[in-house]
Amino acid sequence: MYHIISIRDFERRDLDYLLDRAQEFDTGDYRPGILDDKLVALLFFEPSTRTRMSFATAMARLGGRSIGVDSVEASSIVKGETLADTIRVVGGYVDAIVLRHPKEGAARLASEFASVPVINAGDGAGQHPSQTLLDLYTIRQSMPIDGIDVGLLGDLRYGRTAHSLALALSLYGVTLHTIAPGGLEMPANIALELRERGMEVVEHSDVQEAIRDLDVLYVTRIQRERFPDSASYYNVASSYRITPDHLAGVKDRLMILHPLPRAGEIDPAVDRTPYARYFEQASNGVPIRMALLHEVMK
Repeated sequence: MYHIISIRDFERRDLDYLLDRAQEFDTGDYRPGILDDKLVALLFFEPSTRTRMSFATAMARLGGRSIGVDSVEASSIVKGETLADTIRVVGGYVDAIVLRHPKEGAARLASEFASVPVINAGDGAGQHPSQTLLDLYTIRQSMPIDGIDVGLLGDLRYGRTAHSLALALSLYGVTLHTIAPGGLEMPANIALELRERGMEVVEHSDVQEAIRDLDVLYVTRIQRERFPDSASYYNVASSYRITPDHLAGVKDRLMILHPLPRAGEIDPAVDRTPYARYFEQASNGVPIRMALLHEVMK
């Protein structure tokens, strides 16, 4: 079976293949009803808007159907059922499982017990491979990915989107610029892994130090739900905000991306600039997830 669990499981040719397939789906170059006999389970044990809805939309556009669980409270996990047993049971109903879970490693665990393919839709502070693919797809729509300068701004400690994207970009010879509030820097083990992969990682204390050199600025929110206590969160909340003033002198082709939702870290006035690409980025979740669903169920 073909599970989609972590960007670490992919080589560059795999990512390029999936991006090419997504482009075919994006342009309508596919047979209607290609998955009309398939059913996917969307098991979302954490809140989600874009990821859940884009997977459901993708399945519908491919002619298939989806069933789902939207919270732990709506599942038998509240009765004491283990994730392994839930996956075993649900695997008997469907052709694939899309799983979001608050615990890092949950998707990998699920794949070990599943009788059908599992797609990781986010596991705690771990990985979010489908988000990374739509991020790459959005960049590739405007420029070649090879050799560009990408800045990651925000919660790089807990941000699974930042972790996954950094690992993927290491396959493209990208120079990575990290900008994070104190205590939310990229985990040392991930930074070491990136450098071992040959990636140049440049650390900055302020976005203004790097923004004029960037081709892509990837902004993430500070994730309150990942913090061990409220005090830790409020110590760093609202510690950065991108405004139009930051954009003076930047490259013409600069793209500002954000996995959304945002919580004040991008001024809405930035939405009206040509650099804002985060809503287009969100819409690209549909062709990417069409490619993934088709790949695991074809």
